[in-house]
Amino acid sequence: MQGQARLAAGRNEEGAARLSRSHSLDFLRGLAIVGVMAIHVSQSFPSNIRAVDFAFMCGWTGVNIFYFVSAMTMCLMWTQRVEANPTRKFYIRRFLRIAPLFWLAIPLYLAVNGMGPSANAPNGIGPLQVILTATFLHGFWPDSVNSVVPGDWSIAAEMIFYLVFPLLITAFGSRRHLYLALAIALHLVNVCLFKPWAFALFSAYYGPGHEAFVWTALHLSFLNQLPVFLVGCALFFSLRDGFAKSDAAIVAVFIALSFVADRATISHEFNYLMINLVLGALVAGCIKLAIRLRPVEALGRNSYSMYLSHFAVIYGLRQIWPLADGLVSLLIAYSVTAALSYLVARASWYLVERHAQALAHRLTSAAPDRSPLRPNIAAAATGMH
Repeated sequence: MQGQARLAAGRNEEGAARLSRSHSLDFLRGLAIVGVMAIHVSQSFPSNIRAVDFAFMCGWTGVNIFYFVSAMTMCLMWTQRVEANPTRKFYIRRFLRIAPLFWLAIPLYLAVNGMGPSANAPNGIGPLQVILTATFLHGFWPDSVNSVVPGDWSIAAEMIFYLVFPLLITAFGSRRHLYLALAIALHLVNVCLFKPWAFALFSAYYGPGHEAFVWTALHLSFLNQLPVFLVGCALFFSLRDGFAKSDAAIVAVFIALSFVADRATISHEFNYLMINLVLGALVAGCIKLAIRLRPVEALGRNSYSMYLSHFAVIYGLRQIWPLADGLVSLLIAYSVTAALSYLVARASWYLVERHAQALAHRLTSAAPDRSPLRPNIAAAATGMH
């Protein structure tokens, strides 16, 4: 509790006020879900126009925007709340935010997609994959990533980040250089040691012909994603307290080390790092300029349930779609997917999410240590992550 108070007391007031506005964070979440839906819609309803399909495929970067916003939101809420037992309450809030809908998605997608062999589970889905997914450990084993719930690789990374976040922010506080240093260290460990070792191990385990599957699973693995969250934490404190020349110097070192490591190994993650740094700059720019757009913000406030449901919506549309593939089909399919996913999200809010959040509030808001968190700040945490 004292550590939280010190973090809150040390903030730059202008930066804190800018970050406390939920509109830009909601806008970024909305932008992220717009991108995520774009790539998946284009995979099922291609326009067959190279430039258009490429633009839609770039929507994969939406997940990484979610990562940045998630890290910044967690830092924001941790520094704004001053309460007893903050770590326990943090875990309760995050678990009840993510788990209920995710657990409902497991039987739904098992019923839709079945349990047979697939691109994400060469040997099919069994109890191991289901248990790992239900316990949010699916990011640790290749054929449990994306095999039970589509897109669940990002939720695995999110939950691991939530697990370690209280430890990180308690140890590092607002010293953003420490977050960047750890991001560099994890990135180099992944590129130079873990990914080559794990690729050889799992390629032998799954046998010839599954190398591409293993490579993709390792790219999606938690160790490859956690540096993005750490950069997001550093970005939060840089925006709050002001940027310094040392920030740019550390990022330059990060780029140089990653380039050298990438050329010395077969991991090929340098381009991914550069894309994430560009996305981080985009996130920072949107927050500094206080960009907002109400329709996109509405999507952002419902982005988590839209993320989980849009795969099922696309699957259902594909079964009944009357139009031939083409640009018109793609645009209509995208509009219908967005609209239906939003409606599902609103329904899930009334049926599931609001009850889970009410329970979280009851479990974490005992009268003696009720949080002084303002409503507009709390709203910033109601998006996907």
